[in-house]
Amino acid sequence: MNIFLTNDDGVDADGIRKLAQALRKKTEHRVVVIAPDGNRSGTSNAVSLFHTPVKLFEVEKDIWSCSGHPADCVILALLGALPLKPDLFLSGINRGENLGTDLIYSGTAAAARQASFMGVPAVALSLAGHGILHWDMAAAWVVDHLEELTAFWRKDSFVNVNIPNSPGGPEGMQEAWLAVKTYYDELSVVNTSDGSRWCFLQGEPGAQAKQKDSDCDVVSRNLVSISTVDIYPALRT
Repeated sequence: MNIFLTNDDGVDADGIRKLAQALRKKTEHRVVVIAPDGNRSGTSNAVSLFHTPVKLFEVEKDIWSCSGHPADCVILALLGALPLKPDLFLSGINRGENLGTDLIYSGTAAAARQASFMGVPAVALSLAGHGILHWDMAAAWVVDHLEELTAFWRKDSFVNVNIPNSPGGPEGMQEAWLAVKTYYDELSVVNTSDGSRWCFLQGEPGAQAKQKDSDCDVVSRNLVSISTVDIYPALRT
């Protein structure tokens, strides 16, 4: 099987490098990385290819950097920019959680959404924590549970996975629904002498709504949250 990895943290990020290493060491799958050449966090489903060409560069064998966004990486891979095509897309492992409402903004989730939209099974992976992040634990957990995770995938959906940042690893996994999070954003505006306004968005991380069995609640109990997310909104009839 050809497993393609992408992310929104960039091709050199710890999460994607550790995951690629673990997959190559513990499985017989062909592993190809195609990821942005820098951080694209919070870019959601932005696509550079709609208005400008993007550059691909092979950093080393089977590791490609892309000047576009996470969704561009998926489109390029599926439309033949590389010598082979994916059977499965893994997006991540992301630095920090993608829980509930975070999926609106997440480039990690958007890459998985784009792959599923184009008919390829896709799983978005995030390490839910800050400070010292236990990448080796998370990558090993994903490899050990890869078949279980992909079993949650169904047509017109993607699988969103959040792994608690626990040194000893999670205590299990649980299917969860997406929580609604509250964000406390503040805008700072600086006026300059030429009449311009520089605007800076600041604020605390979103409050995690821990309603029972939501993804926020599940992760807070040191369990991996698994959510199958439909890529189309419900249509009114």
